[in-house]
Amino acid sequence: MPNGEIQKLIITEETAKIRPYAVAAVLRNIKFTKDRYDSFIELQEKLHQNICRKRALVAIGTHDLDTLSGPFTYTAKRPSDIKFKPLNKTKEYTACELMNIYKTDNHLKHYLHIIENKPLYPVIYDSNGVILSMPPIINGNHSKITVNTKNVFIECTGTDFTKAKIVLDVIVTMFSEYCENQFTVEAAEVIFPNGKSYTFPELAYRKEIVRADLINKKVGIRETPENIAKLLTRMYLKSEVIGDGNQIEIEIPPTRADVIHACDIVEDAAIAYGYNNIQMMLPKTYTIANQFPLNKLTELLRHDMAAAGFTEALTFALCSQEDIADKLGLDISATKAVHISNPKTAEFQVARTTLLPGLLKTVAANRKMPLPLKLFEISDIVVKDSSRDVGARNYRHLCALYYNKNPGFEIIHGLLDRIMQLLNVPPGEKKGGYVIKASEGPAFFPGRCAEIFARGQSIGKLGVLHPDVITKFELTMPCSSLEINIEPFL
Repeated sequence: MPNGEIQKLIITEETAKIRPYAVAAVLRNIKFTKDRYDSFIELQEKLHQNICRKRALVAIGTHDLDTLSGPFTYTAKRPSDIKFKPLNKTKEYTACELMNIYKTDNHLKHYLHIIENKPLYPVIYDSNGVILSMPPIINGNHSKITVNTKNVFIECTGTDFTKAKIVLDVIVTMFSEYCENQFTVEAAEVIFPNGKSYTFPELAYRKEIVRADLINKKVGIRETPENIAKLLTRMYLKSEVIGDGNQIEIEIPPTRADVIHACDIVEDAAIAYGYNNIQMMLPKTYTIANQFPLNKLTELLRHDMAAAGFTEALTFALCSQEDIADKLGLDISATKAVHISNPKTAEFQVARTTLLPGLLKTVAANRKMPLPLKLFEISDIVVKDSSRDVGARNYRHLCALYYNKNPGFEIIHGLLDRIMQLLNVPPGEKKGGYVIKASEGPAFFPGRCAEIFARGQSIGKLGVLHPDVITKFELTMPCSSLEINIEPFL
């Protein structure tokens, strides 16, 4: 502090609606080299991407203090009233012009939406009216830092006060190492709109007390409290044993903003001990794992379907509304489909209510392959169900498709018989048996569709697909299909 005065940053009330918080600090007599300077810029970029959530929560500005004169003012103005020369540009622009220029800038276009539609844009001035920056978009060219900069003024503006303080702490703790007085930082005073004044950076240390036996139990080791304290001190958490000899007092420095809860301290103890040094042991509880019955049945069926000469396909669980409704001759409201709100693409609008469209699309993509094409899939479909707490439920369906110059209904019918044989369901009306009965379906050729009943309930349909359906999926040959629900056979 050349004249004993610390730098001031005054926040005006206009910022309240857009980006209400700001913190600041100064690094005096810092010595940059090419590597240190690059690292300093990269650290800001890294913080912007993660803890600052792509600058939405916090934006960092670093300036050459010798080109500016305090006190500084953080305010918000109409875009047309903000005019300055931005970083690495040679002429002045208004904020509106800048927003248009940066729409094509690959690096900055991702941040424009943060303030684009607001009536006022945030901006920081020095006492001579020089613009330091227009957060969170761009800094001014006037105060840009170079390798030769001696004094750096750091300001962080944001919508999250805690994160802004953490970001400032991280920058000053990492780069105060290169100041003439190592590990010292010059504080700055920030005056909020309500008149209250705060000094930053806070660099707050705090104490936590954790029991040694808790750490031992959670990690699965047996170490003395003294050893655990040593392990934690190695992790830059200065620790000592206090009280009854089982409690460890841990000092958490401002460089470790990631330590939020006792479990973070336990994790650090485990890292210092070395994950690979923790002894493997059998758990005390005696439990026997078992495969989920539905998945077990699915696995068994998959192998046997392949043995019957069918090739497995795995298709997307989401599809377009046309796939499950229009193309199959149904109305979307009749399908009980679960809709995705705000879908990114037309291909993923609803969750599938049948596996058939996925297989037909797979056939369409493989038209060049030699005929016949025999495909199957065993996966979940999703339908609305108001009785469930989530409003929908899954059913495990098996779908098979035969695509050739002739419809091949007998092949699909034969496959159904084989599946029933494997599931130990005899043909016939009697209890526990299965039958097929003539039926109609919009997706099927009239008179070539049958409904399958097993164990007294309808489980699905098989038949020859309607030519309209085949054409809508861009196919040219006849095709027969089978789709059943396999859950009743568990």
